[in-house]
Formats: sequence, C-alpha cells, structure tokens
Amino acid sequence: MRIVVKVGTSTLAHAGGRLNIRRVELMCKVLSDIKNAGHQVILVSSGAIGMGTGKLGLPGRPGDMPGKQAAAAVGQCELMYTYDKLFSQYSHVVAQLLLTAEDIHHSGHSAHVKDCLERLLEWNALPIINENDAVAIDEIGIHTTIGENDSLSAIVARLVDADMLVLLSDIDGLYTADPRKNPDAVLIPRVDAITEDILALAGGTGSSLGSGGMATKLRAAQIVMEAGIDMVITNGEQPDILYDIVDGKAVGTRFMGKD
Repeated sequence: MRIVVKVGTSTLAHAGGRLNIRRVELMCKVLSDIKNAGHQVILVSSGAIGMGTGKLGLPGRPGDMPGKQAAAAVGQCELMYTYDKLFSQYSHVVAQLLLTAEDIHHSGHSAHVKDCLERLLEWNALPIINENDAVAIDEIGIHTTIGENDSLSAIVARLVDADMLVLLSDIDGLYTADPRKNPDAVLIPRVDAITEDILALAGGTGSSLGSGGMATKLRAAQIVMEAGIDMVITNGEQPDILYDIVDGKAVGTRFMGKD
C-alpha cells in the first residue's frame, strides 16, 4: 500500500514542547518496519513550532506571527535532524519537503511536487512533509496558506493517489460527543459519508501546542473520501497501532473512501 501518515504536535512532543523521545523513536521504528514489509510511506509531520518553542525555552507557543515563524525555523531543523538520525538507524533515507498552499493550488507547482514525491518513492526514500511555516502566514488567506497539517496530509494523499491516510492524534477517533467533557461519549468506528450530523460533532483545537482539531480532521476526510481514499483517525500515543491499521483491523474511526 501507499500510506500517508500525519503525526500531530501532541504526539511528537510533551506538553512543554520538548520532544517525546520514546514515542518518536517507536514511531520511526514502526514506520521503518512497515516500509521493510514493502509498503510506501509518506510522513506529514507537525511539530516545528512546538519543538522550536521548547528549544528556545519560551514559556509557551508564541502568539504573534513573527514569533511563530521564528519558532518554526528553529524547530524544523530539530525535527529533521531527529528524523534523519532515527530513520538512519534502520537504513532508511529521509527527504524534506516544505510546502505552501501555492505549491498545492498552482497546477504547475503541484505537478512538480507530485513528480518529486513519485521519484522519492521510486528510490525508496521516505518523504517528510510540513507546511513552510516560516513563510506561510495565516493572515494572508487560504490561497497562500494551508494553516494546518490535517488538510495538508489529505491534499498530499490525493496528489499521490494514496491508498490510505492515517491521522495520529491525541484522541482515539471521532466520538458522539467530546470524551474529555462527556463520559458517555461513544467512539464511532466507521463513517461512510460526511453529513451535517457528523460535522456537528467537531469540537475546537485539542492541544495547546498544535493548530488542528476535529473540524480540520473532518475537512481532511472530505478531501480524501471524495478521491476514493480511506482515512483513519486514531491515537498516536502508541505508534505501533499502525501495524493493526495496515493489517486492516478496526482501529479508531475509519472514514470510507467513495468507490
């Protein structure tokens, strides 16, 4: 299979922004093993701003745009250094792609991005993608910024005709209510269509370090389902759950791509 895996900041880092070393090491080991089994993997990784916040010793995620850009510039170096070091232990080569919305929306640019990704996969490299947070600014608008990596991962999955998109988050999947507030909330194992009722279940941002929430994940689901691609939302606390997903076991919430 060709699998796009998106990992959120809350999975990669502790609450203070510092790298969750044990979890990231396990994730890289599992992804390497999945590649060794013959699957193609693209990793869309958040975490640049969060890791930059931690490395700079800031009290929290910067609130102003220049601060976010600066933290991203520092954190992206740390992020790729970590990935390169960990994947190299399992003899896998990583490649970095930093994208903006223009790279996606401009037909010529997106064709070049697709060609580059196809060649990297042909050469058995592991592409690691993030939005170019140092230059993509939310205030400019949707035509020049994507804003969060749930949508970016869905766009990438559609671009490369992936078989599956997996969103590793800080929640087990889509619930009938917010499980953090409602103990009676029930996990929804399968979604066949994004209806108004499903959209109404989306809450706000889940993590103080990240920029996504369930609403962005449902937007991602809409993108890939229309393209016939399945998507799974699951908790990234135990990255070896990826084995179960690849094996087709029921994990988290699975959004069924249209035939």
